[in-house]
Amino acid sequence: MGVAIAHKNTGCPSGLQPVPIEELDPLGHKVDLSSYVTPTKHGSQQIDLIVQGAHCGGCLAKIERGVGALPGVSTARMNLSSLKLHTEWSGGETGPKTIIQTLSDMGYGAAPYEISASQNQSQTELKSLLRALAVAGFAAMNVMLLSIAVWSGGSEMPSSTHTIFHWISAMIALPAVAYAGQPFFRSAWTALKNKRTNMDVPISLAVFLACGLSLYETVKGNPDTYFDAAVMLLFLLLIGRYLDAKLRLKTGEAAQRLAAMQTTSATRINPDGSLETIPTRQVLPNDTLLIPSGQRIPVDGLILTGNSEIDTHIATGETVPTLSGPDDVIYAGMTNLTAPLTIKAISAHSDSFLSEITKLVELGEQSKSNFTKIADRAARAYVPIVHSLAIMTFLGWLLVGADLRPAALNAIAVLIITCPCALGLAVPAVQIVASGRLFKQGVLIKSGDALERLAKTRRVIFDKTGTLTTGCFTLDNAAEISGENINLAAALSINSRHPIAKALHPYAGNIEAQDVSEVPGVGLRGLINGHVVTFGARQELGRSSTTSRTTESWLQIDGQTPVSFRFSDTPRKDAKETIKELKKLGIASEMLSGDKTSVTQALAQDLGIERYKGDVTPKIKQCIINQRLHEGVHPLMVGDGINDAPALAAAYASASLATASDVSRSAADIILQGDRLSHLPKAIQVARRAQKRVVENLGFAILYNLIAVPLAVFGFVNPLIAALAMSGSSLIVTLNALRMLRS
Repeated sequence: MGVAIAHKNTGCPSGLQPVPIEELDPLGHKVDLSSYVTPTKHGSQQIDLIVQGAHCGGCLAKIERGVGALPGVSTARMNLSSLKLHTEWSGGETGPKTIIQTLSDMGYGAAPYEISASQNQSQTELKSLLRALAVAGFAAMNVMLLSIAVWSGGSEMPSSTHTIFHWISAMIALPAVAYAGQPFFRSAWTALKNKRTNMDVPISLAVFLACGLSLYETVKGNPDTYFDAAVMLLFLLLIGRYLDAKLRLKTGEAAQRLAAMQTTSATRINPDGSLETIPTRQVLPNDTLLIPSGQRIPVDGLILTGNSEIDTHIATGETVPTLSGPDDVIYAGMTNLTAPLTIKAISAHSDSFLSEITKLVELGEQSKSNFTKIADRAARAYVPIVHSLAIMTFLGWLLVGADLRPAALNAIAVLIITCPCALGLAVPAVQIVASGRLFKQGVLIKSGDALERLAKTRRVIFDKTGTLTTGCFTLDNAAEISGENINLAAALSINSRHPIAKALHPYAGNIEAQDVSEVPGVGLRGLINGHVVTFGARQELGRSSTTSRTTESWLQIDGQTPVSFRFSDTPRKDAKETIKELKKLGIASEMLSGDKTSVTQALAQDLGIERYKGDVTPKIKQCIINQRLHEGVHPLMVGDGINDAPALAAAYASASLATASDVSRSAADIILQGDRLSHLPKAIQVARRAQKRVVENLGFAILYNLIAVPLAVFGFVNPLIAALAMSGSSLIVTLNALRMLRS
């Protein structure tokens, strides 16, 4: 899809993408960028671009500053997970070509944002790291076998055999290091060119010096080489780099799935009455659109003609379709179920309800990705310290009269022994073990630092429908209704897939209804044994109380007095027990629902939830989440619907059921398999124990360096011993993490 363009500047400080990319169509022609520019509701213009070559927080800040400084630009916001740059501007000085040229001058490629392009770029990076990891692992395994042979042979092995083994190690290690070490070498070189340092600089120095010195020792026929130290170092570090990239790829899935739900085209009715299919991004306010039955609504709109049932689950979280007609407002992402509609667009695609939810999710994901891992925060301090120690060690030994070789060996030993492998594994080792244990217990961990955040949560906020309840309706007043009436209603309902109708399917008998028709918002009508039977929620049949705790439908036979059928959504069997277990852990529970307050209150009282709120929108849910964050209770959001995605993304931690919508599952940190809420307290307990193991590992890593560094500085260890000590420290933190399996 793209071709590389040579440029004097490089993009990401990490060095992983040194050249920009220009978007081309399949025939090799440049894309018409103007077709991707859309108006905003404020009268300005906007475009979404995928920025290629951005991989870190430094990239994000650099891009937002550079584009934001252009004349007329009011917004330049980038999401590092999806690599999407959203830019808004006014005036004629700035346009998409100017923005892309600015990005190119900074060393980044840019193209119109497409979901597939974002996914492909992240997948490419992940595959590259996996190949490097495989090469480093293969080399480490074989070089260590050769080293063991040399060690075990000792003085009994002839020096010529030693040399042969060293040359074989060199032939394995040097190509492997050259390939597998590229993520670190590029990053270090780019940092040095920009007169900066990062963690990859001492790593690269240690690897280069160890390999260079080992090659020198091999040529001279000396007994000691350190190829094993170099490849083992890369292998351990690549494990952490790969896991980080994989987790970062996961964080962008929610927004990608939301974008995938947005229709790519719309049918516009022109002034002359002709129909025209256009890309959704080209829909403008006041355009007249035709929405066939079964199609998603492309943009927010006002119904002009037609009556149809609308699946509003994306906005309200409720499973009962809503009858909508002229002058009713419907929103992007909703589904038109039963009849064609003509609507007037009241927003552009980029300002629609679904786009707003997507933006809220992206903002939540971006804030979540700004959580810095504990190990990273501690490891950053190592960079200047390690450089200083290595230089001081080298110069110090020269000052006391040592030769160049021992001074270099001791400096290399400092670089290797201070490599933050134990520190780097302190957190992910625990995460892997804890995640494996939770997986066996029915909990899937999706986010890298989810365990850390789960351990700190002090309040769980539940959605109602589909989360605390099953989303399946049951007939509550069956005892008050005659068996004949139930059979009549069931005979009609068996012809419908409506959630209320499905609740009566188990009551269906041998009675058959003829000429059954389903009228949106009214219900079912048919002939049964010569009688006209109607079942539904028609206002003239009955009027539901706004304070009712149940959903009502009515059965009428030949115009007689209607019979009330009352339905309720069934609570999950383990919901009440889950609330009790959370309370034992010192965690309060709260419920937010788009359903009416009376229904929300009834369920809250049944489950023992003291704090609840009904009639809430996705935006209100997110506001409440933000309020809880300010209160310092570290809220954990549990939801299942698309409308819950912004709250899930914004919460300190989040959970979703396995049968939830794809978007909610992607936005959540943990997935509760088997739709069992009772897994949630178990996950929090494991997370708290995992947090203790992390603290222990970090404490050991710090203690290790306090002891090992002086030994290396004063020449008590050589690079080989330093590599063994470094590997040993990594082994200890891993074994400590494995204690999670028994606790």
